[in-house]
Amino acid sequence: MIGFGTRLEQAIDGHGRLCVGIDPHPYLLSQWGLGDDSAGLRDFGLRVVEASAGRAGIVKPQVAFFERHGSAGFAALEEVLRAARAAGLVVIADAKRGDVGSSVEAYGQAWLTPGSPLEADAMTVSAFQGVGSITAPLELAARHGKGLFVLAATSNPEAAAIQTAVIGSGACSGLTVAAGIVADVTDWNLGDPAARIASVGVVLGATVDFAAYGIDFAANGIDTAASDGRPGTPILAPGFGHQGARFDQVDAIYGAAASRTIVAASRSILAAGPSGLAAAITSHANEVGA
Repeated sequence: MIGFGTRLEQAIDGHGRLCVGIDPHPYLLSQWGLGDDSAGLRDFGLRVVEASAGRAGIVKPQVAFFERHGSAGFAALEEVLRAARAAGLVVIADAKRGDVGSSVEAYGQAWLTPGSPLEADAMTVSAFQGVGSITAPLELAARHGKGLFVLAATSNPEAAAIQTAVIGSGACSGLTVAAGIVADVTDWNLGDPAARIASVGVVLGATVDFAAYGIDFAANGIDTAASDGRPGTPILAPGFGHQGARFDQVDAIYGAAASRTIVAASRSILAAGPSGLAAAITSHANEVGA
């Protein structure tokens, strides 16, 4: 079984760090000449998959846009997920699930179990109830060679008050909530010494002032180099393109961790429409680089 970190490394080596978002906003469906229904979602998603294959290595369907159409939307998403994985793309389900106990375990089973209708290679999760609350999906991911990306410092400005709050007790006492999540994820990844890139990552938005969030890449272990025998924690980085960060800033923003940073872009690509999609992906991939 090839672990998620190894598959992610192969995708980056083969096609660079760009991750193409599959976000069927209603206005984009309209611009593409598609209906805001399950058929439109399916066609939209499959066209993005087709254009991404061979031009990018990673795609990220935003589950919410499919979920709003109920069971029919999920059926469309299942087809998009299958097509993306069949095309050899690394698929990150942007589901942002989070809970405790058997509930969060069930979320993990839905998205990370081989053969599940919603099977993806990785999923985004929320651990603001404590990283210990997502132990079940962490263990499930390790068992099946899947990945997780844990929300830590997100690109929306409303998050600052919570994510910069200081932890008052426990092993991460004195760190901000964001830095504590990063530290806990890094500690978990130390159990995966064979990989250059670990299978559990963090979400760190490109528009975030990391110093203000108490995140120090060296102190928190994010910029760990493969040469020291420990795997590097991958980063899923929203905030580029439409949200304001420039693609040529990746190395400056993420420093030594830039080679493991997945640069997520959706609207800046999808706005090109179906006829311009392939060219937009190629252009973005070249701008982001390896």
